[in-house]
Amino acid sequence: MKKDVALGIDIGGTNTAFGFIDREGNYLTEGNIPTAKHEDINDYLKELYLEIEKVLDPIRQEVNFVGIGIGAPNGNYFKGAIEFAPNLPWHDVIPLCDMMKEYYPELPVYLNNDAKAAAIGEMIYGGAQGMKNFIMVTLGTGLGSGFVVNGELVYGHDGFAGELGHTIVSPNGLETYVSATGVKRTAYKMMAKYNYPSELRSIPFNEMNAKIVSEAAQKGDMIAINTFKYTGKMLGEALANAVAITSPEAIFLMGGLAKAGDLLFEPVKDHMEMNLLKIYSNKVKILPSKLTKNVAIYGAAALVWKELEK
Repeated sequence: MKKDVALGIDIGGTNTAFGFIDREGNYLTEGNIPTAKHEDINDYLKELYLEIEKVLDPIRQEVNFVGIGIGAPNGNYFKGAIEFAPNLPWHDVIPLCDMMKEYYPELPVYLNNDAKAAAIGEMIYGGAQGMKNFIMVTLGTGLGSGFVVNGELVYGHDGFAGELGHTIVSPNGLETYVSATGVKRTAYKMMAKYNYPSELRSIPFNEMNAKIVSEAAQKGDMIAINTFKYTGKMLGEALANAVAITSPEAIFLMGGLAKAGDLLFEPVKDHMEMNLLKIYSNKVKILPSKLTKNVAIYGAAALVWKELEK
């Protein structure tokens, strides 16, 4: 008997990765192509199709290919289009689902913002299984998020609801501070503010990254520790606002910055609780994502299973 599989595609600014995943979360096979070199979307889709077919060939007789899910920056679920994504080579409105269906006319194709796709992935495959109300926060180069209420993602009237990273904690928004880029920026502010000795002082700005700051903090570097305390404070305060709106059972943190573990999770939890209304106190869990490998591809594939459930 053939196994039903979904194709998950993660479109990033540099590379596009994809994989075939079954309903139980088993990863069958994967591939990738460069994104950035393709200024023409049609050339990009042609190369993507050829690579998908190449990867599919060895398992084609064993599987039933049921649908395609795509996670992409500025992906609009309602329109099936990528809209003005600043980090992709194509800066207009790209009707991606319709264009993919030219290659796979017999299959349903679904598109979503990459962070919203991750939320569905957590719900289908990860730690949010059985939860009806939760928030997913992705902490990478920027900050993405997906809000799930009563078992459904919140899209708003235009498909772009739930952008926690662009809420105003300062004139430049939360993402300015709570992201891999933000941690780097905060570390330099801490070096200017405090006189503590720090190994970070010898690292040029263009070589600094969140992993270096995390490793320094784990060694007891006070500049690095204060950087994570400040980052956690900003995120915790923002999450207190989010809790007041959707009252989630849990908030999941995922992405490179979340790998800092308690360095980030503890100040986030402390500052969230400090700013919550008493009726929400100690009700909301702050959890790491249980999706630790090929997260974006799992999230994109989960779009298919979620839609087929409907």
